[in-house]
Amino acid sequence: MKTMIFAAGLGTRLKPLTDTLPKALVPVCGRPLIELTLEKLRGAGFEEAVVNVHHFADKIEGWLAEQDWISSESEEGKMLVQVSDERNLLLETGGAVLHAKKYLEGCGHFLIHNVDILSNCDLNWLMSQVRPDALATLLVSNRKSSRYLLFDPDTMRLVGWMNEKTGERRFAGPHVKEEECLKLAFSGIHIMSDQVLDVMENYARDRGLYAESDTPRFPVMDFYLNICHLYNIYGVCSDDLHLVDVGKLDTLAKAEEFIKTL
Repeated sequence: MKTMIFAAGLGTRLKPLTDTLPKALVPVCGRPLIELTLEKLRGAGFEEAVVNVHHFADKIEGWLAEQDWISSESEEGKMLVQVSDERNLLLETGGAVLHAKKYLEGCGHFLIHNVDILSNCDLNWLMSQVRPDALATLLVSNRKSSRYLLFDPDTMRLVGWMNEKTGERRFAGPHVKEEECLKLAFSGIHIMSDQVLDVMENYARDRGLYAESDTPRFPVMDFYLNICHLYNIYGVCSDDLHLVDVGKLDTLAKAEEFIKTL
């Protein structure tokens, strides 16, 4: 299985660090986030990764080139890491996957991992939870958040989303009753069938997104919520999941303590 790391974000909540660094190179315990993520993936058996770049793209490419355990071409004993270039336009998470199609198609399944998520997730366990009919499998947990995904309690199929701060709700259809749903927080880690690439293309075409650019720009969660009434998108709940979202300056100390426990 291949993997894709979302590393193109501007990291505005990590300013002033990201005034001179991409978020992917922000250090935790003296090591950049991208190194911690790639090593976790490699330890789980992933041999090929795609990393999207935009903000300070040259610095990420430079770091990758300096690592003796990483190669941009297939080389025995090294992790193959290819770069999906978004320098011209930040494509958001859905557009990023579609833009990386040439690296991901034909692989069966691929895992998506946000570069700023540190977790104790057993990725091999997560891969074992993927159902044959799943277009996507989302790692979720029962933890406090302002935004939640809603799942059918019998099937664990995605049926909606809610934002408790704003009161916004989105449902897969009028049949969905919020009070009957499981309300779970998304981890930023998910597995897609490579069939999703064709579905994404049709989704972007139907919404006229190709008219704006040769490469459409859209969030992956909007994509999931707009198609979940047609395709099987499942949640997998990990009861013992612990994670840190390294999104703000005040989470860095927490992230360092967390890394020491792993």
